[in-house]
Amino acid sequence: MSLPHPTADQISLPIVLAVLGDPTRLAIVRYLASKEGVPLNCSKFLDLASKTNLSYHLAKLREAGVTRSEAVGTSRLITLRRDDLDKRFPGLLDSVIAAAEGDTALPAVGTSEVEVSA
Repeated sequence: MSLPHPTADQISLPIVLAVLGDPTRLAIVRYLASKEGVPLNCSKFLDLASKTNLSYHLAKLREAGVTRSEAVGTSRLITLRRDDLDKRFPGLLDSVIAAAEGDTALPAVGTSEVEVSA
């Protein structure tokens, strides 16, 4: 099953800014940027919200063109569309992420991860 994504040319600055104005979605983007290029299972973000609420936030990010979601079985793998965003709005993503660093008002992501020793 393929999920709909806007093309790079369809990504709109007002929509991207509106989507990134939400603390939960900004926390998701900041975490994705810290794991650059690594597709993350949507379960990585369960400490931010309920499954239903998280699904809503991930859909908003995908529909705005900020993330790409790929259905793999019953899971969704999420990646940041950095290349498309950087081509469309050079420096925007880096500026937003840098401004969000250290913002204690943003929810923490990945705090409930379990470490597995080898």
